[in-house]
Amino acid sequence: MKSDPIPLLVSYLRSIPEIPSGAVTGTLVGRNVGETTIYLMQSGGYRSKRDRVDRMFVVYDVYGDSPAEASALAYTVREYLLEQLPGQSLNGVLVLDVRESDAPSWHPDKESLEPAYTGEVSLYLVADD
Repeated sequence: MKSDPIPLLVSYLRSIPEIPSGAVTGTLVGRNVGETTIYLMQSGGYRSKRDRVDRMFVVYDVYGDSPAEASALAYTVREYLLEQLPGQSLNGVLVLDVRESDAPSWHPDKESLEPAYTGEVSLYLVADD
C-alpha cells in the first residue's frame, strides 16, 4: 500500500464529536504551549503481505490544560481507535484491526512541562478495493 496512515487517522479523529474541534494534528509546527492537542505520529511498521497488508505503529500524544483533561482525552482517543476504528474504510484503506501497543501513560512535555499522556496502537491496514 502507498497510504500514509497519519492523514487518515487525523481525519477520522477530527470527525468524532467528543474530541475538541481543531485538536487533532499530524504536526506540532505552529502549536502554542497550552493548546489542547492530539498529536499523531507514525513510530514504525512493516509490510505484512506484498502490496496488500501493512501493519503500522502510531503514537498519540495528548496535551491538555490539566493532567485530568489530558488523561480523559487520551482515554477517549484510545477507546475510539480500539473499539470503533476496526472495520472502517478511510479513503480507500480498510482498517482490519487495531491493537494496543502501549496504554495511555503520564508523559509531560520535557520542555514546557505541560500535562500530556502518550499511548501507542498498531493498525492492520489493507487496500479497500
